[in-house]
Amino acid sequence: MALSDLSDWMDENTGLDCVWFVKRLSANDTLANETHQAGPYIPREFLFRVFPEINRPDVENPDCRFVLSIDSHMDRRIVRAIWYNKKLHGTGTRNEARITGFGGRGSALLDPENTGALAIFAFLVDEQGAASKCRVWVCRTEIEESLVEDRIGPIDPGQSRIWAPNLERTADLYGTAKRVRTSCYLQREEIPLPWLVNFPSGAEIVSKTIEFKPAGGMNPDTRLLARRKCEFEMFRSIEEAIELPNVLRGFLTIDEFLARAQTILQRRKARSGRSLELHALEIFLEEGLVENENFTHQPESEHGKRPDFLFPSAALYKTTTFPASQLRMLAVKTTCKDRWRQIINEADRIKEKHLLTLQEGVSVGQFHEMTEAGVRLVVPEALKSNYNKKIQPYLQSLESFISDIRLLTGRLR
Repeated sequence: MALSDLSDWMDENTGLDCVWFVKRLSANDTLANETHQAGPYIPREFLFRVFPEINRPDVENPDCRFVLSIDSHMDRRIVRAIWYNKKLHGTGTRNEARITGFGGRGSALLDPENTGALAIFAFLVDEQGAASKCRVWVCRTEIEESLVEDRIGPIDPGQSRIWAPNLERTADLYGTAKRVRTSCYLQREEIPLPWLVNFPSGAEIVSKTIEFKPAGGMNPDTRLLARRKCEFEMFRSIEEAIELPNVLRGFLTIDEFLARAQTILQRRKARSGRSLELHALEIFLEEGLVENENFTHQPESEHGKRPDFLFPSAALYKTTTFPASQLRMLAVKTTCKDRWRQIINEADRIKEKHLLTLQEGVSVGQFHEMTEAGVRLVVPEALKSNYNKKIQPYLQSLESFISDIRLLTGRLR
């Protein structure tokens, strides 16, 4: 299918009778970690809204069947929405909702090679928000993912988004407008005044995040995930304080509205692209690594090539007499399904490239391809369990990576 097919598909499934649930497929959703979940996880609160007949705590594992079409892969079948609630009945430990009945690895939603892919579930709903069928698109390329994120904003691993044209109705039915105060959500009066005039840079927000989530006793892996979550909450609160008044005032022309929407979406994409890198930088400094002595951030390794981090430094990298075996490179990418290949040629002297990612799993086949290309994954400790058990022993935590750098550079904390 051409890219125009995806654009047409999104247009066809954008209406007052459509609600999207968008997520990146984790290894628990596909069959990548061989846990046999047999279907993607969707929050039960959302499934209760679109399939109210399964909201039956008095019944063990209530379910319903409906037609689901995976239009990106020309697959149509009758599937099952089920609430696994045996924990409530004392007959098991599960209390989660899933959609099942896809027929195994032949389905794009269960194909391990689609782990990390962006998937849109477009539910056709009535006035009460109940669904009659669902159409799905599983993005096959990075370009397709960009088309989707240009429309609704970036989706990071572990996150999901409920989206519909009639936001007021969607908020009422699905609870997306409820704003629960968290430790990092800033009320308008808590936001620095300059930020209300000019949207703060990513570095400024990360710096504020560190005030809320100082290092304390947290190890680097825990700290990274806690700060990412905190920073996202903070970003959204600032965005709401600045942009919501503009939205409520309304727009005089369609072009004016589209320009504002595009500004918001591009800002979200820019934030998502640099956030993880900035957090890693701060953690390196907190762990006692000295910039340009133990690492260099955004150096030029060769003409036109800029890895995210070089260790011990760019100067030593360019010193031809310095042993290549003592050099390290770290790339930072929130998702790595298609993006890992971008780092292979970033630092010619370094054969093994380390890649820090938050992606929740890759297929065994893709992992072997990465390994053969000299790419080693660095994954926060809490996310390792999302990977296939065959892969887990070869994953390196951020804390372990930093320890290796200390030994490499002789830098003691």
